[in-house]
Amino acid sequence: MDKIKSMTGFGREEYSDEECKLTIEMKSVNHRYLDINVKLPKKLNFFELKVRGLLKKYIERGKVDIFITYKSLKETETGLRYNAALAKEYADYHKRMAEELSVPYDISASDIGRCPEVFTLQEESGDEEELLGVLTAAFDAAARRFVNSREAEGENLKTDLLEKLEIMKEYVAFIEERSPLIIAEYRNRTEERVRELLENVQIDENRIAMEVTLFSDKVCVDEEIVRLGSHMDAMKECLIRGGAVGRKLDFIAQEMNREANTILSKSGDLAITDTGIELKTMIEKIREQIQNIE
Repeated sequence: MDKIKSMTGFGREEYSDEECKLTIEMKSVNHRYLDINVKLPKKLNFFELKVRGLLKKYIERGKVDIFITYKSLKETETGLRYNAALAKEYADYHKRMAEELSVPYDISASDIGRCPEVFTLQEESGDEEELLGVLTAAFDAAARRFVNSREAEGENLKTDLLEKLEIMKEYVAFIEERSPLIIAEYRNRTEERVRELLENVQIDENRIAMEVTLFSDKVCVDEEIVRLGSHMDAMKECLIRGGAVGRKLDFIAQEMNREANTILSKSGDLAITDTGIELKTMIEKIREQIQNIE
């Protein structure tokens, strides 16, 4: 059984040894799809595609921001580079210039060494494979903490949603119990009005039965109650089964809302109307929370 995951989460991991210090942080909020934003230093640009691929193993939806920092603890990360080909080219041009201008050729090695790009400082690349291994291990640790936080929040959402479903069942049970009474009350009121109008004249029971039947067709919510109960059972089953069920839960909530609207539109009874409004309010609360489930 998979766990329900919230799309809100945070994970952090630090790694350090005698050569470097690495920090990985990731945080997320709800989003319709998976949206990954990676910020990392230039030295680690090669790791971006790897990060995206690794993260997809852990989550399916959410807007995720990943921050990676890297600090070298070596005394120096740079080395001097000598461009021999460029130095020779400088020397050749100086010699050619001296010949063309008929001036002494008195250029020294130190003069050429001061020419642009002959000597440059370059950052040491280090062992990319070794660094990749360190990054991957640190990222996996941060991702596990990240997923754990999403699962913890998801468990809270699951518990709250199941409680709200139980409250909804009470509302639906009241409407189901109250609905037949409305029809009986309507029949009694109809008979009383007819007696008042006709006094001692015999009441046409068939006509009253017809009126009651027409009324019951207008206000009957049996089908809506059955469908609503089915939707609530389906939502509960999804929550218990777990996994990435956010989209399915959202669809079920929309169907529940449609049935609640129909019940309200048919209701001519104050008690059912009040309960229907409470029912719709609860469904809206459920829909809001479902938006944060993966």
